Amino acid sequence: MHQGPTFREIVRCSGVQLIRPPPMSPNLNAYAERFVRTIKEECLSQLILFGEKSLRRTLRAFLKHYHEERNHQGKGNRLLFPTEQSAHLNGSIRCRESLGGLLTFYHRQAA
Repeated sequence: MHQGPTFREIVRCSGVQLIRPPPMSPNLNAYAERFVRTIKEECLSQLILFGEKSLRRTLRAFLKHYHEERNHQGKGNRLLFPTEQSAHLNGSIRCRESLGGLLTFYHRQAA
């Protein structure tokens, strides 16, 4: 069986500099830990995935939802990267679902 590149190799090739946290520092990566917990609780623990392709497709859909459709309490309940579609103030309210209805996004249709 062909083994693909390791996580560290992928990160190194993408130009990201790895910084190892000091030992015994559990809260140093609080933002990353919270993001992983969010993905697990809101998405991955709700689905049965069949292989890497299924996992990647699910993560792409969740990341799109997380960045473009999901409001964030730490940002004043605003979207991180609002799209034109989410900026309309008039029009009827529409619902868009993804991942079989697991993720929902309510938006106003352009008038």
